[in-house]
Amino acid sequence: MTHTNNTSAQDTQSTQDPQPTQPFEGTDHNASHEASTAAASDGASLDASLALKAKKPHGGNGRPWLWSLLAVIVVVAVIVAAAVTNGRKKAGTTSATTANDITLGMVLSPTNLDIRTQSGSALDQLLIGNVYESLLSRDSDNKAQPGLAKSWDVSSDGTVYTFHLNDGITFSNGDALTADDVAWSISELESNQYKDYDAIAGYKSVEATDDSTVVLTLDAPYSQLLWNLTGRAGLVFDKDANYDAKTQAIGSGPYLVDSFTANDSARLVANPKYWGANKAQINTVTIKYYADSNAAVNAISSGDIQTLSGVDYDSVKQLNGKGYSVQAGDDTDKMVLAFNNAKSPLTDIRVRQAIRYAIDEDSIIAARGGVDKALGGPIPDLDPGYEDLTDLYPHDTDKAKQLLAEAGYSESDPLKLTLTYANIYSTEIGDQLTSQLADAGIQLTVNRVEFSAWLSDVYTNHDYDLSLVDHNESHDFASWTNPDYYFGYNNATVQSLYKQAIASTDETQADSLLAQAAKQVSQDAAADWLFNFRVVSVWNDSVKNFPVNMNQTYLPLWQISLA
Repeated sequence: MTHTNNTSAQDTQSTQDPQPTQPFEGTDHNASHEASTAAASDGASLDASLALKAKKPHGGNGRPWLWSLLAVIVVVAVIVAAAVTNGRKKAGTTSATTANDITLGMVLSPTNLDIRTQSGSALDQLLIGNVYESLLSRDSDNKAQPGLAKSWDVSSDGTVYTFHLNDGITFSNGDALTADDVAWSISELESNQYKDYDAIAGYKSVEATDDSTVVLTLDAPYSQLLWNLTGRAGLVFDKDANYDAKTQAIGSGPYLVDSFTANDSARLVANPKYWGANKAQINTVTIKYYADSNAAVNAISSGDIQTLSGVDYDSVKQLNGKGYSVQAGDDTDKMVLAFNNAKSPLTDIRVRQAIRYAIDEDSIIAARGGVDKALGGPIPDLDPGYEDLTDLYPHDTDKAKQLLAEAGYSESDPLKLTLTYANIYSTEIGDQLTSQLADAGIQLTVNRVEFSAWLSDVYTNHDYDLSLVDHNESHDFASWTNPDYYFGYNNATVQSLYKQAIASTDETQADSLLAQAAKQVSQDAAADWLFNFRVVSVWNDSVKNFPVNMNQTYLPLWQISLA
């Protein structure tokens, strides 16, 4: 089979642990604000005297009246440029911003730039597709598309992938990017067990058969591979380059890293040697990271930044239509109310079902501004295997009470549970769940803890009844097939369906098998999926083509332009 454009993704498992990557109700993160400056991109001087000297002919004064006229013209140009800049300030930009510079606001900051060893979606957001490029790319619908590889062939048994590279690819330092760099990058990924090394499941070998052809061989078919190669597993590095990967980057993408300050800011500049079609439309992109969501909103409102993503809708909705656009984009984040399926009383399916019937997800979504999506199962609509499962457990307090009674609980002997979740999420969600479960006769005690305590007690030691976390990874259904994962869910049918799905060489069949598995998980009430988180972004009217879908993990800066 030969693949070119419009290649669909297949299911894949994210290997990242749960990250506090999407704060509930605009939770603060470790980032700080620093004033930024923008440099002129075209090298032209706005100083009239310097402009005159540049234009003055050799060998004398020439025509004095002509130079006087030119001086007047240059001064007028300066005045017009100042007026244009002031006009942009009214639209929400800063006086340091030119037509070729932009400052973006984000709430999550990488701690360093070493994408092979450092976890966290903020690093993917900053570097993948912008500075480093992968064998395959990802579109706004979360589908795999050509990237460094323009096409590929898959053997009939699904174990041998042959990738054909684009012509004329170069790294930012001028080195040619060849199949040797691809093979070396994958080999290093596997031998050093860098982040997402296991995303190439069943890895057997990789070989550069010529400068533009790479052959990747697996022990067994793996339907997740192509989508996985759009991320860290598919990144290609310069095997001959020497640099400090924690603070520098040499990639093949449309941007270069000009500077980086952990938990503060990153500055990217257009790569003048970029080989491909995704050329940067803005010369300089500064990304500011904010620890305080209120400070971030103030920055977009005052014009210190031109875009902002990852904040609560209610905090920015008042800006919409007043020189700004506010929009929620689709994403794969799943706000999961986890049940400890391996611990009594949650080993009783009637208890789990009662909890699901007792919860009114629509009310929770409405309280958040109404921008999130209802999600009745473990697969969101941007991932393969999605099916609308929201009708399986509609809000029904009477049904919840009936199931609890069948399980042996009553008003005099109510079901008592503890909800343990990290304090990166707001108190409101705990309050809402406490109230809703109380209506069904369930007494809920809420225990908000530090994220480190959550990792130790809940994620590692499985010492909890209910928990709450935003699982932001795409293609992560495999968590439900692992009995040792903190969900404690163990269903042989689900495990078998998933195993068949990842071994399938037919995409339609793989999607169908995943959908069956996901429906079984939801029917078993293995958890409650409160909503599919949608990331809210705001930008001023000078910004065009800002990416809204999945922009917390995939942010193609090269798409953005200025009016």
